[in-house]
Order: sequence, then structure tokens, then C-alpha cells
Amino acid sequence: MFEFMSGLIVAGFLISGLFFLRFWRRTGDLLFMAFALAFWLLALNQTLLVMSDLPYEERSWIYLLRLAAFTLIIVAIIRKNRRA
Repeated sequence: MFEFMSGLIVAGFLISGLFFLRFWRRTGDLLFMAFALAFWLLALNQTLLVMSDLPYEERSWIYLLRLAAFTLIIVAIIRKNRRA
């Protein structure tokens, strides 16, 4: 059941990334591209977690992908607000 739910989460992340990619193509705003990349990093993170079967997620190198995704979002938001 855990693998099924993780698959749904990965699919949701991938679809969300595609939506933000579409918004980026329409507007050219890099904020949308950053969100798309962050969601794809989160999908990769979840996929690797299921495939590796690690006992402690927060103690592995895979956790750095999640950290990179959230850092990317924060930097993109700060950059967008500084230009405005």
C-alpha cells in the first residue's frame, strides 16, 4: 500500500511540474520554472525513497533533494519579490 500511495504522490508532483512548465512557457517568468523544477525534484526524491527502502529518510543523502527543492522555491520567491 505504501508503494501505491508513493506512486500517486510522484504522479501528483510530476503533473504539478507540468502545469508550472506550461505557465512558464506562457509568461516567461522564471518563478514558474523554479516551481516546476522543485516539483520534479520532489518527485525524484519520493521515487528514490521507495526504491531504496531506507529506514531513516532524514539521515540519507536523498533528503538533500528535498532540501534543494524547497531552497529553490524560497530563492525564486525572494528573487521575484526583490525585482518587484
